[in-house]
Amino acid sequence: MAAALELFSKRDAEDVSIDDVASAAGASRALVYHYFGGKQELYVAALKSAAAQLEERLRPQDDGRPLEELAGGLTRYFDFVEEHAAGFAALLKGGPANRSGEIGEIVDSVRHRLMRLIMKQMRVEEPGPALRVTLRSWIASVETAGLDWLEHRDIERPALERMLVDHMVALLGVAADHDPQVRGLLDTLMRDQAV
Repeated sequence: MAAALELFSKRDAEDVSIDDVASAAGASRALVYHYFGGKQELYVAALKSAAAQLEERLRPQDDGRPLEELAGGLTRYFDFVEEHAAGFAALLKGGPANRSGEIGEIVDSVRHRLMRLIMKQMRVEEPGPALRVTLRSWIASVETAGLDWLEHRDIERPALERMLVDHMVALLGVAADHDPQVRGLLDTLMRDQAV
């Protein structure tokens, strides 16, 4: 699966053959088919593996202040991005044909898990529309930042992680101008941070 993730992260799944994966893994084509019925099954298994590794990494580590927890989560997220670059890129870069069905469900499950973790860290039971849009926008920004960082690596990780925490606060500030729930949340976050 590691060989498959590496190949899928560099090329569209349609451009990767079972022979390519077998060759990269140092295995026979028959062995790959023995474990995986075909390329789509291998692709799905590889993405599920990457998603499970990322979700395991995102499990909360402590019950500190919400923005500190968010920063800790970002560090663990970028640890995964750095250590499993191929799996991360494959998970997020699947071709347009893979955005629906089982592949789309894998990517969406990671995003939903991340959303639930952030809500838990911020002590939010049910987000209103403005907060939901804000959190989903931030998650998309974090994903994009991860891909950009892998490609360029021209910003230090700690600086990028701090910038993304500040980005969350800025997004919440904008949303707070439109929604009292977000205003209350932001006030609480800032109060907790000041203590």
